[in-house]
Amino acid sequence: TFPITFRKLAGCTLFITGASRGIGKAIALKAAKDGANIVIAAKTAEPHPTLPGTIYTAAEEIEAAGGKALPCIVNVREEQQIINAVEKAVKTFGGIDILVNNASAISLTGTLETATKKVNLMMDVNVRGTYLTSKACLPHLRKSKNPHILNLSPPMNLNPMWFKNHCAYTISKYGMSMCVLGMAEEFRGEVAVNALWPKTAIHTAAMDMLGGAGIEKQCRKTDILADAAYCILTKPKTFTGNFIIDEVLLREEGVKDFDVYAIAPGKRHLLKRKVIFLIGAAQEEKKLSRSQQEGADAAKAKTESAAAMPSGPVAETFRVIQGAVTEEYVRSTQGVFQFELSGDGGGTWYIDLKTKGGSAGFGKPPVTVDVVMSMSSADFVKMFTGKLKPTLAFMTGRLRIKGNMALAIKLEKMLSQLNSKL
Repeated sequence: TFPITFRKLAGCTLFITGASRGIGKAIALKAAKDGANIVIAAKTAEPHPTLPGTIYTAAEEIEAAGGKALPCIVNVREEQQIINAVEKAVKTFGGIDILVNNASAISLTGTLETATKKVNLMMDVNVRGTYLTSKACLPHLRKSKNPHILNLSPPMNLNPMWFKNHCAYTISKYGMSMCVLGMAEEFRGEVAVNALWPKTAIHTAAMDMLGGAGIEKQCRKTDILADAAYCILTKPKTFTGNFIIDEVLLREEGVKDFDVYAIAPGKRHLLKRKVIFLIGAAQEEKKLSRSQQEGADAAKAKTESAAAMPSGPVAETFRVIQGAVTEEYVRSTQGVFQFELSGDGGGTWYIDLKTKGGSAGFGKPPVTVDVVMSMSSADFVKMFTGKLKPTLAFMTGRLRIKGNMALAIKLEKMLSQLNSKL
């Protein structure tokens, strides 16, 4: 990891939102090794049913790493909770030197699929929460010798591709970035304000929820963001108004070996974080029940589908998929995919990786669809034979996805295993 010659953050007080787990906790632990004071401003006081860690377990880890911890129950949607935590931090440690706006909410869904409560949550946590926490900390930051605000948000790119698949989420994350843009200028010379975003997907418990088992092999550890954040937070306050990508900054700082950050060293197929636009929280997955009749219909469809398939490259690809479907794929994926293909051999096709036995074929699936993918027949064949990466197809608009993005990522994992057979 990034080499440290002396303890630059010793005695500094960091106020970190969402620090009970994941990226926020990683940044906290990095600073704790210097002997920093960490205010853990997060809402998990009681153990979460699926996510590890609370503000109290994070506090224990921070103390063990050499820092001092102050766990505070803070839901950034509640302004009074933010104000109370800031007052408690100042009373305990004498001030605040650094604010890290890490807490975030996510729903990678289209406009019609995003429930109003999800829109409210993302706007309240990501934009309003970041703004109000910054506002509460700024009077204290202005008194610090080396004050910093660091938002975990992306560089602003107005290419429509970043908006079309998850408009509300992109708006909310860009809202955090606009806070950087405005506050960096407003407090220039007084407080440094910057944004940090990862180049690749980062492995967190939230990522496991979104991508499922095995997704971690395509991710980097949270260490890379912690190291990049440390670089930014130890720079003078004249370093401000920057939108930083973790790998780019660390390369400039002299880091050459990025394999140390990989969950699976040597892997080149890292998921681009910009594509999946992931930070902090996981998309809620709807669990759909299915009846025994659906199962019977699916089994019948499996035996009939081969005979019903038209001919051509698309049909041949589906025949191979049909033969390659195993109970293991069904058990680990639990999704039904519909493909709307244009061009030769096009039409509606499906892969059922939810019903016992699994099936693939021409026409609409016999059970409820989780994901609809639209693309050209030619690109579909390229995608299933490893000549076109799904992430690249998605980025460039050649692949459109509606429905459960988590399952779409799981299908990509299956594709990488199927490529040898195709």
